[in-house]
Amino acid sequence: MNLVVLIGITYNTNMLEIIVIDSDVFVAATRSASGASYRLWQLLPSKRFVPALSVPLVTEYEDAAKRVKQGKVLSDGDIEALINDICSFAHLQDIFYLWRPFLRDAHDDHVLELAVASSSKTIVTFNTKDFVGVEQFCIQVVTPQEYLRKVGEIK
Repeated sequence: MNLVVLIGITYNTNMLEIIVIDSDVFVAATRSASGASYRLWQLLPSKRFVPALSVPLVTEYEDAAKRVKQGKVLSDGDIEALINDICSFAHLQDIFYLWRPFLRDAHDDHVLELAVASSSKTIVTFNTKDFVGVEQFCIQVVTPQEYLRKVGEIK
């Protein structure tokens, strides 16, 4: 059983929607304190959803966010602290079965594999066209703004 503690209350994360947030959304949130990406991360930890993480995705978050130079609002140390914080409440998922090659961009296959392994029904990304075909896994691909609308955070 996966448990998350939110403000002293323990929630069974099996009852929360598990989503996969692509690294482009994480990087956008580290570059700007406005916009849907930042708002999505501000909601965490949430009573509505929990992000799924795997070792490859955490590594990609850190690498991509640290590579960005222009517009970066967080230091490398801040990025590491943020990732550690996210790992403390995320649904940490081991991946035992690879679906490669499946997507047109092979660098995104690990995101699909995480979604399948964690039984996520949603991948949040700006690169929705890179995930064509994942609907056969009953996975919906949405932008951060679309996901915020889905959970009632924006109209």
